[in-house]
Amino acid sequence: MPHSPPLARRDLLQAGLDLLDQGLSVFDGELRLVAWNRPFLELLDFPPELAEVGRPFADFIRYNAERGEYGPGDPEAQVAERVSAARTCSPHVRERRRPNGNLLLLRGEPLPNGGFVTLYSDITEQRYLEDLSEHQNQQLDERVRRRTAQLENANAQLRRANAENTKIAAALSRSEARLRLINDTVPMLIAYVDRAQIYRYVNKGYAEWFSLAESGIVGRAVADVVGSEVYAQVAGNLQRALAGERITYEYRMPRAGQTAYAHSTLVPEIGSDGQTLGAFVFAHDITEQKRMQAALLQAQKMEAIGSLTGGLAHDFNNLLTVIIGNLAALEEQRGSDPAIGDFVAPALQSARRGVQLIRRLLTYSRQQPLEPQAVDIARLLADLARLIRRSLPDNITLTSPVSSTEASDLFALADPALLESALLNFALNARDAMPGGGCLTVSAEAVELPADAPETAEFDVPPGHYVSIAVADDGCGMDAQTLAHACEPFFTTKRLGLGSGLGLAMAQGFVRQSGGGMRIRSEPERGTQVEIVLPQTAPPLAAAPSLASPAPAANGALVLLVEDDNEVRRVVRQQLIELGHPVIEAENAEQALAMVEQISDIAIVVSDVLMPGSLNGRQLSERIRHNRPQMRIVLVSGYADDAPRPGDPPVLAKPFTRQDLARALARTEQESDA
Repeated sequence: MPHSPPLARRDLLQAGLDLLDQGLSVFDGELRLVAWNRPFLELLDFPPELAEVGRPFADFIRYNAERGEYGPGDPEAQVAERVSAARTCSPHVRERRRPNGNLLLLRGEPLPNGGFVTLYSDITEQRYLEDLSEHQNQQLDERVRRRTAQLENANAQLRRANAENTKIAAALSRSEARLRLINDTVPMLIAYVDRAQIYRYVNKGYAEWFSLAESGIVGRAVADVVGSEVYAQVAGNLQRALAGERITYEYRMPRAGQTAYAHSTLVPEIGSDGQTLGAFVFAHDITEQKRMQAALLQAQKMEAIGSLTGGLAHDFNNLLTVIIGNLAALEEQRGSDPAIGDFVAPALQSARRGVQLIRRLLTYSRQQPLEPQAVDIARLLADLARLIRRSLPDNITLTSPVSSTEASDLFALADPALLESALLNFALNARDAMPGGGCLTVSAEAVELPADAPETAEFDVPPGHYVSIAVADDGCGMDAQTLAHACEPFFTTKRLGLGSGLGLAMAQGFVRQSGGGMRIRSEPERGTQVEIVLPQTAPPLAAAPSLASPAPAANGALVLLVEDDNEVRRVVRQQLIELGHPVIEAENAEQALAMVEQISDIAIVVSDVLMPGSLNGRQLSERIRHNRPQMRIVLVSGYADDAPRPGDPPVLAKPFTRQDLARALARTEQESDA
């Protein structure tokens, strides 16, 4: 293949620069213009005649100052200020608003021998040309044809100027070195591929992207350089570009042990005969952008779970109030009957587990306050082991190596019910991972995590003393892809109906909310270990022995029960009657206000917080207290956002027992006496 004359190579490089979507200018150490491209003039609205080799940098500043580009002030003072700053140019990136409203991103880099190169990007529009219209394609074709004609004319001039070839070649050699420096400085991956899919040019950034030297790419086939995985993604796009179509796409590749993403635009080069000679490649790294998109998607999932859980809690707790209330009454009245007791006890146990499930969901969505306390980890694991053994098949052995010497130090600050629930979830997952049998190990120990320990960063916790609890199995394990998604909400590898995909996600949320951290280690066919660390705390002080206080005696005061759900109202009414209170009922706050005004004997109001109508339970209590300050009020709620507030009456969470209701009523009596 014959070599092109030097001037042709310079024009070819200039043509390539003019195809960039970004503006480019290069000034030498004397602040005189050395190189530029057409987008530079267009983005900054400079007249073409202003751009010529050797033009002082001050002329461009003066042109902008005289048309008010830098605001009011003395134009010559503005010129002097900016020229002085340019002489000490350092790497910089800044944004600049043009008078026409366009926003430009300026990236400047000093050159080794003085001067600087500046890259201008119009960031008011999308950076990448994905959906060019047919009209734009025609414009591009016309531009290429014009450039081809210019190249042919330049070749003719070179032939006529053959006698000056030596001098021109030396000048072009310097120009090529400058353009190479510019291309290597531009923060973009640039390459040129001929019609045989052979690399003919790559810049420094492109070579570094594939961890190769530039000399190790030029002359090699695309498939050999990028590898089979990447080539399978880009082959179709490359063929379309070499057929004359300008195309934009994304691809991924393994890089530095992680998955990297690139956004690439292929611009075909069309010869004078209409045939495609090759394609320019303009690409850049979008890995961080992809990471941010994934983080946003995860945040949106979490927001959706929080919204769903908050509404679910109210309705589900109403159902549990009815279920537990009726079952508790049945157990109290007929508990000695074996035909009934054998069925009521497990039903009550399951209903109460439903209460814990709702608490876990609310904690995970950050709508339920934790109830942290000093938890005796050794005792909790012992109780948990007894519970787990009943659900394990005979071919799975359970070990829990916690020594007696360690037991006295194993106190963690956490919500005991949620901790037990999380560990039970880990154990059941381990059981499901060993269908053919194996060993399940639940262990705990006190650990110190200093600031420089890798575990501190891995758990993402501050330095300090922690209790580590690990649940390990030797089951089927997880591959890297499954492990990466294991804690995502709704992600599960179990068959439909066997898993919700929320267990690990909720456990991780609870642990983080408790000030701890969680990590999972797993390999296919080598088992899984789930380890959590929770802040270590001192054992609780021994409480003085006291006799259990009986439920407060009722004083027969008239109770107004305000509840819109008929079944819940029936259960609570029965509990109040059993406590010795006569009861009247209202379905909403408006009815309740009317009854309070008309019936002076009402001494206590028990009201749901969330009700239909213009007033909720809190607003109802405020109205009643304004008119009758001595009125005793108890609020009941099954909703996540109905936690007690300063100045509120007692708030009783659904579902509750008759004893819970009695204690709440007694508290209102004590407060009214005070």
